[in-house]
Amino acid sequence: MWPFVWRNAARVALCGQVAPDCLGRVSQHVRRRPECPLAAVPGAIMRARSLYVAAAAAILGLVQPGLAAADGDPSTTVTFTVTSGALSMSVPASVSLGSGAPGATISGAIGPCTVTDDRALLSASWTVTAAETDFVNGPSTIPAADGTYSVGTVTTTGTITITTTDVTLSNSAQTVLTGSAGVGDNTATWNPTVAVNVPAGAVGGTYTGTLTQSVA
Repeated sequence: MWPFVWRNAARVALCGQVAPDCLGRVSQHVRRRPECPLAAVPGAIMRARSLYVAAAAAILGLVQPGLAAADGDPSTTVTFTVTSGALSMSVPASVSLGSGAPGATISGAIGPCTVTDDRALLSASWTVTAAETDFVNGPSTIPAADGTYSVGTVTTTGTITITTTDVTLSNSAQTVLTGSAGVGDNTATWNPTVAVNVPAGAVGGTYTGTLTQSVA
């Protein structure tokens, strides 16, 4: 009886795609065999059926390994680093505002000034200040307060919000431009105008002063 069951279980495994009901026919065939010694035992046929169904399932697993549950796909963790730089500023080395008579206003653009923020911050901000020494011509002096600083138009790159402030020059640093709400790298470029109101009693000659701009 057992060779018969195993042979039929194997047939069930191999004919799964052709005759899916063959297992039922095998079961019926087993029950019809009068010589089966298990027929007289209550539940024996059902247990025998369970055994060859289990055997068929095992054979299916061997014959069709693709039916088994696949392991999870392998994965790779990928990382990289975004580098950050510094906050810096560039300005012209020197400039001549031109000439004018006592009592006149002498003014001119000093050239492009640029803040470069390469810190790659999530929330970036910075402040530009300007300070001016007195203008000196030998023993003659024109106070810094006789001059003004106007920011003018600002051109930016990246994400940054700019606020400008025109000031009367001073020996002390004053805020002339701020950047806020920046995201990542950004730049700001402007060409400020410096104007000097020459006193009516000024002595003729070339006056020199130092404008110091810085960013922090």
